[in-house]
Amino acid sequence: MTEPNLPGLSVGKQCKLLSISRSSFYSEPKGESEMNLDLMRVIDKQFLESPFYGVRQMTWHLRNEDHLVNEKRILLLMRLMGLMPTYQKPNTSKAVKRHKIYPYLLRGFRVERPNQVWCADITYLPMRRGFQYLVAIMNWHTRKVLAWRISYTLEAGFCVDALNETIHKFGPPEIMNTDQGSQFTSLAWTDQLQRSSVRISMDGKGRFLGNIFVEPI
Repeated sequence: MTEPNLPGLSVGKQCKLLSISRSSFYSEPKGESEMNLDLMRVIDKQFLESPFYGVRQMTWHLRNEDHLVNEKRILLLMRLMGLMPTYQKPNTSKAVKRHKIYPYLLRGFRVERPNQVWCADITYLPMRRGFQYLVAIMNWHTRKVLAWRISYTLEAGFCVDALNETIHKFGPPEIMNTDQGSQFTSLAWTDQLQRSSVRISMDGKGRFLGNIFVEPI
């Protein structure tokens, strides 16, 4: 911006023309402290795993890792790094008002054999830049996952595909139990069950995908 050896125009005059102080020309730029650099590395690593983390969640994470930080410092560092949360945790069980909600049929019901009752649930899989959805259909009696599908959207199609595959392989169950999510109250899902003479049960809560793949089956 300025030339120290420019003939006929001293550094002072150049600074005056550029509306900057002469001291700023001679000052050495300061980089980030080692502490901030260490924090930025931790933030960057965690943000790749949890791109939905905002300032508060990131602060909690760093404190759990024994870093003495406050939200103000994390806010400044995340702004400096250009990090913005990409999404909040999706609500996979949101119902659609115009769709019919079916009663819960399993209260006091004794499940005694395979294929008597199936259940289905949806969870989300955080990715580096976004997320995918996983639907799985499980045999209530054996706790075996019968079919699953992954999708980038929450449209009902991937759930119906998993349902069709399961019925094709094992035949229809007597009862299908789900929560009241829009995929399971959709006409595409309920019509397929009714055509297969399956009774529909809805309990309003997910049952198993939070831990089914880590629990012993």
